[in-house]
Amino acid sequence: MTRKIRWGILSTARIGRNSVIPAIRQSGNGEVVAVASRSLDRAQAFANEVNIPKAYGSYEAMIADPDIDAIYNPLPNSEHAAWSIRCAEAGKPVLCEKPFASDAPEAQQMTDAFTARGVLLAEAFMYRFHPQTVRLIELVRSGTIGMLTTITSAFTFTIRNEQDIRLDRALAGGALMDVGCYCVNISRLLAGEEPARAQAIARWGEASDVDETLAGVLEFPSGAVAHFDCGFRTFRTNFCDIRGTTGRIFVEPVFNMEPTFEPVIRLWRGEEYEEIRVPAANHYTLMVEDFASALLNSRPPRYPAQDGVNTMRAIDMLYAAARG
Repeated sequence: MTRKIRWGILSTARIGRNSVIPAIRQSGNGEVVAVASRSLDRAQAFANEVNIPKAYGSYEAMIADPDIDAIYNPLPNSEHAAWSIRCAEAGKPVLCEKPFASDAPEAQQMTDAFTARGVLLAEAFMYRFHPQTVRLIELVRSGTIGMLTTITSAFTFTIRNEQDIRLDRALAGGALMDVGCYCVNISRLLAGEEPARAQAIARWGEASDVDETLAGVLEFPSGAVAHFDCGFRTFRTNFCDIRGTTGRIFVEPVFNMEPTFEPVIRLWRGEEYEEIRVPAANHYTLMVEDFASALLNSRPPRYPAQDGVNTMRAIDMLYAAARG
């Protein structure tokens, strides 16, 4: 029987309840054994609701539990680094929600803490594990559309709750941090290099003082350009349009999709048009399986922690440009 990684969930965040906990349970190499909150009553109520064996009234207590092999960290953005580093100090591997930290220096400090101790750390960008994303990378890298010239993407929705933590500057909220980071990440992923220059325009909320809408441009050393928009105050969209010197690829959705959804990659090569059908998959399950497999087999995760730092560097460049 294959050993399973015993996961602890750091906080009762909605993404854990709705996406990551079910994904771990559907995985072949992981199980959820504990949840922690700053309130024991809240942790116990959450544990009872979703059937988790152990509940802790402090993050420290769960981190110290020797029966936990790995920790999933979905705390607010501003708390990612501090609590992940506490896990590193306790020798606990961490799968940390995106974006990695509040900024790139904080993300680097976090990554260095794990590297120094030989403890595994990865960023939870689940879309990268979907078969659709894997196929996109293969198509672009193989030259199917010629030399990559342009990446266009967008990820937007209308926020429903004005008290949402994503509207809280003190918690490192903002559209770029929440959904624009996906556009930044896929642009870097497809380009296969780091941006040399960034431009951005943001609309800052009067009450929130965070970027509620942002449009950005990243220029890469190869000459490829990525432009995107993200926001909380516009109708939902979630797509990526990739163009090269001899072809084009279009996918929608690209970042978040239901586990039963069967994506279609639309591909143009010169005058030829093709639709590539991709099997349905739970990208959250594929992500947690990869992390657990890395732990069980003493190998690096598919995407190293430094990749999270590099995404944060691009985000910092965009914010600097937006603030002028």
